[in-house]
Amino acid sequence: MADEIAKLRRSPGGDTIFGKIIVPNKITSETGVETGKCLAFHDISPQAPTHFLVIPKKHISQISVAEDDDESLLGHLMIVGKKCAADLGLSKGYRMVVNEGSDGGQSVYHVHLHVLGGRQMNWPPG
Repeated sequence: MADEIAKLRRSPGGDTIFGKIIVPNKITSETGVETGKCLAFHDISPQAPTHFLVIPKKHISQISVAEDDDESLLGHLMIVGKKCAADLGLSKGYRMVVNEGSDGGQSVYHVHLHVLGGRQMNWPPG
C-alpha cells in the first residue's frame, strides 16, 4: 500500500491518492465532511495538532491551471474549511494553505486546501 500511495503522489496530471479517495471503494478515508463538490478529512501526516484537507471532487491538478469557471468551487473549499475548523473547535484561529508546484511544496497534483490549527502558527511559514 505504501508503494501505491507514493506512486499516486508523484506525477503531475496523473492519477492521485485524492482521486482514489473520491472514487467509492478504492481507498478508504475517514471523511469528516462530504458535499456535492468536495470532501474534507484529516491529513494522514499531520503537521499541527489539527490538520485536515479539503479537496474538490473535480480534478484540478494545480491552482495555476484552475479556470475562471472554478472560482465558486475554490471558494467553496474555503467555506467548508471554515465550517470544519469551527466544528473542530479552532476558535483561536487556524491557517489555510494551498501549495503550488514543486517549489511551493505541492506533493499531490490535485488541488487541496490544508487547514492547520491547535497551536500558534509562525511567520514566515517556510
